[in-house]
Amino acid sequence: MNRRIFLKSGACSLVALAGPPRFLVRTAAADARGKVLVAVFQRGAVDGLSMIVPYGDPAYATARPTIALKPPKRGEGDRALDLDGFFAMHPALAPLVPLWENRSLAVVHACGSPDTTRSHFDAQDYMESGTPGVKATPDGWLARAVKTLPAKPAPFRAVALGRALPRALQGDAGAIAMQSIDRFDMRAADTTARGGFEALYARSVSDVLSGTGYQTFEAMKMLQSANASRIPPANGAEYPRGQFGEAMRQVAQLIKANVGLEVAFADTQGWDTHVGQGAEQGQLAARLREFAGALAAFAQDLGDRMADVVVLTMSEFGRTVGENGNRGTDHGHATAMLALGGAVRGGRVYGRWPGLVREQRFEDRDLAVTTDFRTLFSEVAARHLGIPSAPLFPGWKASQPPLGLFA
Repeated sequence: MNRRIFLKSGACSLVALAGPPRFLVRTAAADARGKVLVAVFQRGAVDGLSMIVPYGDPAYATARPTIALKPPKRGEGDRALDLDGFFAMHPALAPLVPLWENRSLAVVHACGSPDTTRSHFDAQDYMESGTPGVKATPDGWLARAVKTLPAKPAPFRAVALGRALPRALQGDAGAIAMQSIDRFDMRAADTTARGGFEALYARSVSDVLSGTGYQTFEAMKMLQSANASRIPPANGAEYPRGQFGEAMRQVAQLIKANVGLEVAFADTQGWDTHVGQGAEQGQLAARLREFAGALAAFAQDLGDRMADVVVLTMSEFGRTVGENGNRGTDHGHATAMLALGGAVRGGRVYGRWPGLVREQRFEDRDLAVTTDFRTLFSEVAARHLGIPSAPLFPGWKASQPPLGLFA
């Protein structure tokens, strides 16, 4: 039985593994208070200029005659929400305002890749591998991060909520992808059938996947014992309906179940707004509303546990400064990324602002990158997880000082 057959076989198709089975061993739950990094990928290239609005730059409104957000005005919540007198949040991000005000949320603007591609596929690959412009990198930067952490006998050290393992977690790190906790532990599966699978894999000792198959069932038993899927949201948190809200709810369940989670990954789709992007309302606003609601609910759900958790958001690139003829935006260069929780020094927008007048733009059309995404990612990995940047981003030498994102 090969891996493809295993992944397509009944309920087992809900499980994806990366790396050899050495990490999946019978174990007790890991330390409840370990550090956790949650990576959130906004796939499709989010418009950072509408997410975190540079209303203080006069070229912003000029470049976007129909989709520019109205600047903040006291008492009017349907406008952009002021952050510091120059930047503002999209009003759909209102659930994140309390996190900004209590200084647990930070923004890094004009952040992105030094590679100039405007291909979604290539840009995502470069960001997740951590090697811009290099397609031959065999593993992802988060997989390398997990391998660098002190070894722990915990099968749920690295988990992606989704159908397949993302590029960032591919490699020899023993990461798991699951569509849902409930379906992973196969509560609804017939126990006799489950025993049959265990026997099948136990007999296939000559197959390298036999251990993976058998020990996956051990992981299922561990998750079922932890009863993670039945842990309700705490502190009155209410997650928005939708795939991303559900993913963040389940990441919180894994953290609270104390199964040894150290790195989690979740995707959120639908950011490729070429047509009808909208301003305060519309297509982009709807996506931002779910995005903000899920992040805010996650922080509320975890409460004091957020001191040990950092959420890092990312997107492969941003959108053009000027709107197009379809009242949307096209593939650009830099965008805005968020860091939430842990020891983050929030309530600030980090990064050098390059300006939006035409001569300040990248190739006369895009927000220029002034913070290499590896500067941000490596600082989060080093300051939150204690991982040096060298093994995470091979061949990269930082050309700018740290952002100072952590206390």
